[in-house]
Amino acid sequence: MKTYTPQAGKIERKWFIVDAKDQILGKVATAVAVALRGKNKPIFDPHLDCGDFVIVINCSKVKLTGNKLADKMYYKHSGFPGHLKEITAGDFLAKKPEKVIELAVIGMLPNNKLRAQLIKKLHLFAGETHPHTAQTPTKLEI
Repeated sequence: MKTYTPQAGKIERKWFIVDAKDQILGKVATAVAVALRGKNKPIFDPHLDCGDFVIVINCSKVKLTGNKLADKMYYKHSGFPGHLKEITAGDFLAKKPEKVIELAVIGMLPNNKLRAQLIKKLHLFAGETHPHTAQTPTKLEI
């Protein structure tokens, strides 16, 4: 018997669509990260990009539990002394709803060069419409 090792050029990639409307942020991010990484496939290999493409629609309608809209803070620093900027999750969700989900998914991916490849297959849209209908994405259940 031999161990099967997937080859990078022969991996089949599917397109999935996730509707984030009235879904909890962490559950959406977990399902998206698993699909991007390819952990739901039997050919998963930790050092290869085995994952699929994921489209997330209705990013602006995602839910946060508890008091996270007021209490959770997102930080950004320019590198200069005294230039730390912070914004609450509620304000950040109103300004850049796609970025909230992107940061949650990035935090669930491995912190190496593979993450840059994986995040390119994530497509986020604040509204209902998206330009990827030609790929005929299947619905990813959460």
